[in-house]
Amino acid sequence: MSAGMTNQVGAHAPVAGGLAKAALPYIDKVSAAAVQVYVGNPRGWARPPGDPAQDEAFTAGCHTRSVPAYVHASLLVNIGSPTAATVEQSREVLTHALLRAAAIGARGVVFHAGSSVDAEHAPAAMRQVREVLLPLLDALPEDGPRLLVEPSAGGGRSLAARVEDLGPYLDAVDRHPRLGVCFDTCHAWAAGHDLAKPGGMTLTLDALVEVCGPDRLGLVHANDSKDPMGSTRDRHEAIGKGLIGSEAFAEMFRHPAVAGVPIIVETPGETHAADISLLRGLR
Repeated sequence: MSAGMTNQVGAHAPVAGGLAKAALPYIDKVSAAAVQVYVGNPRGWARPPGDPAQDEAFTAGCHTRSVPAYVHASLLVNIGSPTAATVEQSREVLTHALLRAAAIGARGVVFHAGSSVDAEHAPAAMRQVREVLLPLLDALPEDGPRLLVEPSAGGGRSLAARVEDLGPYLDAVDRHPRLGVCFDTCHAWAAGHDLAKPGGMTLTLDALVEVCGPDRLGLVHANDSKDPMGSTRDRHEAIGKGLIGSEAFAEMFRHPAVAGVPIIVETPGETHAADISLLRGLR
């Protein structure tokens, strides 16, 4: 992304009652300029087909508003699991999420990097990353959604938590151009990146570019944190109300890697409008 490009700041939107029926009014309510949605139960394996009329209305509504859309895959996805059934379910859910993302004109599908669960399974887990992701990535058209891997908050034998962990993860799929990165500020903080100290956000994003290469960053989840740095706890707080603090987000916007990259807040829902407004001010 070129420097000087404006970030579109938005939020994760509810979809209960219908994709367009729920998400479009929410976009307007919180003045979102980008949106993220689930296309299935976030804590289940169900793969609903979607409603063509709602899909069409949502796509048109986002286009009219110039709002880029993103899909977040189920939180159960774990392609590094030692349980074969979990890996297969994860593959099917990611395939479904990509199909649904294409149907609603979404730019990307965010999924969590996963965990090997136990140390002994770690080498096999990285082979699974390759076996699951490469066929999906190879099938993605240039004008379709990208897959965006989101590092975790750490703990539990995470395959990627800290920024430097993304190197081996990307290597596992030969640094495929259709695999991007979703950078979650709360996750990075929980994994031990000190974003709150002056220059800390810059150092972390510098490391991300060094490890991943330019233009790999496809989305930012902007979340403050309720917990101390390195806690491996993923509890989001309103921007500026948590332990990361608003200055870190101002520093984030000054980094060239973030220029033009859409920003999604996943803070408590009642703070979305305020968080979007605050981030726009910091931008």
